[in-house]
Amino acid sequence: MAAARGDMPTPSNIDAGETPKDDGAQCKERPSPRGVQHKQHGGTEELPKSQPLGLMWMKEGDRELGRSLFDLNGRVAVVTGGTTGLGHAIALGLAEAGAEVVASSRRLEQVEKAAAEIEALGRRTLRVASDVLDRGSVQALHDAVLGEFGKVDILVNAAGITHKAPVLEMDEADWSRVMETNLTGTLRACQVFGATMVRAGYGRIVNIASLSSFVSFHEVAAYSVSKAAVASLTRSLAVELAPKGVNVNAIAPGIFPTPLNASFVQGTPRGAELLMRTPMGRFGKAREVAGAAIFLASEAASFVTGQVIAVDGGFLASGVNQ
Repeated sequence: MAAARGDMPTPSNIDAGETPKDDGAQCKERPSPRGVQHKQHGGTEELPKSQPLGLMWMKEGDRELGRSLFDLNGRVAVVTGGTTGLGHAIALGLAEAGAEVVASSRRLEQVEKAAAEIEALGRRTLRVASDVLDRGSVQALHDAVLGEFGKVDILVNAAGITHKAPVLEMDEADWSRVMETNLTGTLRACQVFGATMVRAGYGRIVNIASLSSFVSFHEVAAYSVSKAAVASLTRSLAVELAPKGVNVNAIAPGIFPTPLNASFVQGTPRGAELLMRTPMGRFGKAREVAGAAIFLASEAASFVTGQVIAVDGGFLASGVNQ
């Protein structure tokens, strides 16, 4: 366990079967997802029903043979902004799925608390504070993770802030602060950790976008623009890194009351309108976003890249709800 770093400033034969004879003899059966029949060389094979739905089926010798599609055992994950709100829920979800998880943020006391929760789940972690506004700080976090674990497989960028103000009255300093944190901070982490993933030939990057990547929210223009840009950055990175074994996707959470937005949505007219526009008629619970992150970080999403997945109770699908 590394010491605290301190506060930051701000199967092959089975799969192939036997070669069919000229008289039309059937091939041997091979394992495959359960309960399905299909034709092979003129014969019909009954697929076994005894295997768990989540098991992957690959040729013998493949590195992932037998790994549960959603099993993250052996993976190392880093979650920026991973000590509060949705980032914290995602960090714990990844740990529950089997990953070693480093949840980092600016405040060491929050890092310490999140690390203790991860360790209570039987997973290894580090206690390293970091600030996405400072490239040196992000690099130090990266170096600490590589020094302890020797690799990084998963990066979740969950650090973010917001600022509420009419567009025509917004101070440029407030605009820049939101952009620098939400967009450029995400870029910094993707660059620092993504380079290591490219060298390893494997990686999963999950960015946190927003409903406001798609639709406008009143008087949070800087946040909306930053999150629309995060969605665009996600697609650009996905296209560039796909040939190098790194998948890049994003999650657009619906309305999840967190320390970031609670004052805007709980017990307010804004919150009432958001509930009315959400077909499920409720706000999300933080843990409900973790499932999407586990999916995108796992082998279940091995052919998924460049996507922004909404976890929103139907908000974006909604037109008229009654």
